[in-house]
Amino acid sequence: MSLGAIYMTITRIKLIAAAVLFLGLFAILGFKTEPIVTSAATPDAAATFKAQCAMCHTPTAAKAYDPAKPDEEHIQTILKGRKGEKPPYMPGYEAKGMTADEAKALAEHMRTLRTPKT
Repeated sequence: MSLGAIYMTITRIKLIAAAVLFLGLFAILGFKTEPIVTSAATPDAAATFKAQCAMCHTPTAAKAYDPAKPDEEHIQTILKGRKGEKPPYMPGYEAKGMTADEAKALAEHMRTLRTPKT
């Protein structure tokens, strides 16, 4: 086998390996078509909070949440997101399919998590 033939074989192997890698990544990332938040996937505020919010805010909404702020401010933060002092930043869920009514229900649910039960 000549040196040129060996070079061509190595080049083909590299191209095939790159194509397999690309197709694998495309399969993992490219086929995820379901939005993160949808009313069908998370029909109530408690499920939405547990699935999307509790990981950063804790299950009791103890972190990065101020129940003294008005609901409208919370709704806008949920919909538009907010950049804090350091990451992770609050993402905006309006772009992910959340409606204002769903954001309002979520804000009300978070308030109940911080309100002492009597």
